[in-house]
Amino acid sequence: MIEKKNSNINKGAVILSLIFVLLFFLLIGRYFYLGWTGQAEGVNLEEMAEKQWTREAALDADRGTIFDRNGKAIAEDIPSYNVIAILDEDYANHIKDPSEAAGKLAPLLGMSESRLTELMSKEGPFQVELGPGGKKISHSKMEEIKALDISGIDFKRLTKRYYPNQDFASHILGFTTNNDEGVRAGAMGLEKALDEYLQEEDGSLKYQSDRYGYKLPDPNEVIKEPKHGASVHLTLDEKIQLFLEQAMNNVQEEYEPKRMMAIVADPKTGKILAMSNRPSFNPNVRDITNYTNFSIGSAFEPGSTMKVFTLAAAIEEGVYDGSAEYQSGVYKTKHSRVSDHNNGRGWGKITYDEGVQHSSNVAFSKIAKEQLGFDKLHEYLTERWEFDEKTGINIPGEADSKIQYDWEIEKLATAFGQGTSITPIQQIKAATAIANGGKMMKPYVVDKIVDKNNDDVIKSFQPEVVGEPISPDTSKQVRKLLRSVVTDGTGKNYNIEGYDVAGKTGTAQLYGMDGKIMKGHDNYIFSFLGMAPADDPKLLVYVAIDRPDLDDDAYESGSVPVSKVFNPVMQGGLQYLNITPDEASEDKSEEQSSGGVKLEDFEGESSISVKKQLEEKGLKVEVFGEGDRIVNQAPYADTTVLQGEEVFLRTEGNVKMPDLTGMSRSEVLRLSQVLGLKTPEFTGKGFVSLQSIKKGSVVKANSPLVVELKTPQESMQQRENEQENEQENEQENNSEEE
Repeated sequence: MIEKKNSNINKGAVILSLIFVLLFFLLIGRYFYLGWTGQAEGVNLEEMAEKQWTREAALDADRGTIFDRNGKAIAEDIPSYNVIAILDEDYANHIKDPSEAAGKLAPLLGMSESRLTELMSKEGPFQVELGPGGKKISHSKMEEIKALDISGIDFKRLTKRYYPNQDFASHILGFTTNNDEGVRAGAMGLEKALDEYLQEEDGSLKYQSDRYGYKLPDPNEVIKEPKHGASVHLTLDEKIQLFLEQAMNNVQEEYEPKRMMAIVADPKTGKILAMSNRPSFNPNVRDITNYTNFSIGSAFEPGSTMKVFTLAAAIEEGVYDGSAEYQSGVYKTKHSRVSDHNNGRGWGKITYDEGVQHSSNVAFSKIAKEQLGFDKLHEYLTERWEFDEKTGINIPGEADSKIQYDWEIEKLATAFGQGTSITPIQQIKAATAIANGGKMMKPYVVDKIVDKNNDDVIKSFQPEVVGEPISPDTSKQVRKLLRSVVTDGTGKNYNIEGYDVAGKTGTAQLYGMDGKIMKGHDNYIFSFLGMAPADDPKLLVYVAIDRPDLDDDAYESGSVPVSKVFNPVMQGGLQYLNITPDEASEDKSEEQSSGGVKLEDFEGESSISVKKQLEEKGLKVEVFGEGDRIVNQAPYADTTVLQGEEVFLRTEGNVKMPDLTGMSRSEVLRLSQVLGLKTPEFTGKGFVSLQSIKKGSVVKANSPLVVELKTPQESMQQRENEQENEQENEQENNSEEE
């Protein structure tokens, strides 16, 4: 029995041993199989290990920056951050006390402590994002949170599109958003139109790491370089654009018009220096109520600004006689009847030049029918001024125009700006010929596109002459007449101190839902097309305001709100371009200067004799200095001045600073020249109220001068306030004595 039992045990041991040996060889075989093939049930073990220990990080690329013409970024990518809380306790730097961390973060993230505590107390995830307050925060806020030194708080770096000037050329720039695939792309304006150039391509970094994500000593890095979007350089000038935005904001607040549009251009090149619309929006916020760039995307009756181009055609064809007379008021033909804008009363029998100044519809109807002829006018409108086609400006959204020219009344109306619809940018394009010696320039906003990765210019645009509808002589004559519109006609509100503005007012009819002309003195689009200096324009500005809320009691003119945009933009723009009032008055022709006095060079002559001579010619003369012989003068020799203007003469010896109170800006500039001061710095507008150099002090060469200007209304208000303060002080003193 014992032997049998031992025999069974031995057999079992042998079987067990065989099983272990078999398993051992199976394991060894499996080991060599896996080592040889690297495969297990269809899984590539080498690839699996590679994935387990390989990390990949994105290398962010930037979307292309949009610059103004001076290289100032007006749309750019800036860093932003998502706040992350690491929850894994196996990780050294993790959230240790969710409640304490939430208490510190809540004020900065604008979230409740309870919500943050809930997010940072989750079990399972390695980390959580603290949204929405912790999403896309600024760099400065990231630094604030970092300074709290909270264990477990980290940041994921992102980029966001930023428009530093907020509500600034918004309809030109547009904005970006994430598309259906989650990729950021342009959604409006140039951001959309130039998306293929602006679009970036992120790079990547691959490396091997430990289980916590730290790089191994030999990480085997593989880098794919990021590809940044191309830079876009515009013709816009940030300073002039800001002048325009501020002026439009002021008018928007005061008059609450239905819409506004304005364009500032360089007439020599066709470059658009500024363009804006109302309603506008902040592309950082996207509070959009209007998606149309009215300056290029809205065609409407131009009103009397169209008369500029009818006038130019008549002068060019040699049929315009400004001294000839006609009967204003009403013009009747067999099929039509045209009335002047003052309910057909007119101004009696006047010359055509006076008709231009009064913006007479009758004058331009007669020019169109009796002098030019309808066919010739149509030729100018379509073939020369190209009002029947788009300008081709290189920004999206340009609208079509509509020339109404079938019936006689339509032809007459088109001549003075009614019936036919054109866009503001078409008027700017045509007006460049008036300002630029007959050469008509193509307007453009995009100057060049540059590859940011290698600085190669991908695409560029140059000034382009697209026609010469009129001669240099015609353009000069038109500017002279448009200057008279500002000095003696309907454009008096646009007469800027020290600068010769030439231009034309416009009042366009509007039609209601019933198709009838809207009634009411403010139910119009009021506009002005102007240029300065008149003899050689450096800036061309068009402003149109649709249905401003005008003062009914005072029956305020529609040109008032338009001038509150045009005047500060034109004046500020010319000053910014260093075009001083004196420069604006130089090189005028004798014809332009008729009735004025041409100054000689008075250096070395007796101040007493010169003063008497000039005063006899109707000029005002101020002499500064202790001697008799003249050493300096303003204005300079060969400058023509009008009767009543002031001439400053300086003699030898010390000069005492005069009282500048009440002087205009141009007078201060002249005086500073003759006294040898630095170019003055001005604040405000109007006339001098304060000066930095004390009256009666001896003037030193190249001394700085700061002058505060105030309008007559501001000065009056100041005097009233001072009088009230004096009265209050007297009352207080009397009370104390009692």
